[in-house]
Amino acid sequence: MNLNSDNKNILIAPLNWGLGHATRCIPIIKALQENNFTPIIASDGIALELLRKEFPYLKTLELPSYQIEYAKNGKNFKWKLLKSLPKMMEAIWDEKSIVNKWIKKHKIEGIISDNRLGVFSKKIPSVFITHQLNVMTGNTTWITSKIHQHIIKKYAACWVPDINATLNLTGKLGHLEHSTLPLHYLGPLSRMHKMGLPIQYDLMIILSGPEPQRGLLEAHLTEEVKRFDGKVVFIKGIIEAEQKKEQIGNVTYYNFMKTRQLEQTFNESEKVLCRSGYTTIMDLVKLNKKAFFIPTPGQYEQIYLAKKLEKEGLVPYATQENFRIEDLSKINQYKGLPQLDSTVNWEELFKVF
Repeated sequence: MNLNSDNKNILIAPLNWGLGHATRCIPIIKALQENNFTPIIASDGIALELLRKEFPYLKTLELPSYQIEYAKNGKNFKWKLLKSLPKMMEAIWDEKSIVNKWIKKHKIEGIISDNRLGVFSKKIPSVFITHQLNVMTGNTTWITSKIHQHIIKKYAACWVPDINATLNLTGKLGHLEHSTLPLHYLGPLSRMHKMGLPIQYDLMIILSGPEPQRGLLEAHLTEEVKRFDGKVVFIKGIIEAEQKKEQIGNVTYYNFMKTRQLEQTFNESEKVLCRSGYTTIMDLVKLNKKAFFIPTPGQYEQIYLAKKLEKEGLVPYATQENFRIEDLSKINQYKGLPQLDSTVNWEELFKVF
């Protein structure tokens, strides 16, 4: 860790949409420190809370909330998102103004935005991180993708956490046939490391994502897991002031875990049951773990990734509504995620600053 006052201050701002954007920024924050930059973290809600727990010694700033809410019924997901668009646009507009004030106040010399559309400045080098060059929204995908690509064009660089090869994780989400965007493929980005630890749990359940869908899945799996024959660790994905642990029968429940404990628990688990969020997929690649996916209802990106990986014979999935604990037996019929090179040349990437 290098907190030298002569180091350049870099603002790093992940979107608060579940925990994935925040957790995939953890290796970037560490790399900034190792390369003699001083990260300043900015977000809101549980994403900011999580990063404050991980980096209590770093400066953190609060950004306006996009107030993203999921519909209880997945079919209404797009409509709910459209309804909240005015609030999102207001937050993005406010972000732009706040960031420009912060540049002067906190002597910021570079920006890394993970899908926060208003965290950008013409005054200093700004980088955008996304695995969604195409934004899946059903029959409106073409227009949402064009808008997103237009926004990305403003940035000095766009970092895509995948590999630019035939065998990749994101498929058409993170790859364009023809592009003039300033793209740099990082390879899978994960805060996790594979460790040779003895198996302690037959199944690890890890939840994330905005309400009410996180809570609905928790309630469903709490019932289903009663029929599981084996030792289970169940991480609810609720970020609170204190960690809570509860043992009910063969299941150990936690509200949340910080990176070190989570990394150990992943390594000590035989199989993983989780959302098909892209950050979780990258973690599983790094850890070489077999999994079963339950995509968030109505979230086109997660549904696309789950279908893609099942079609390739890598990971099975089920809808939230149809999932039964017996479905986990399908895991053994699938190959598991490929081992991809995740070595990042941070020194080269940080030259943008």
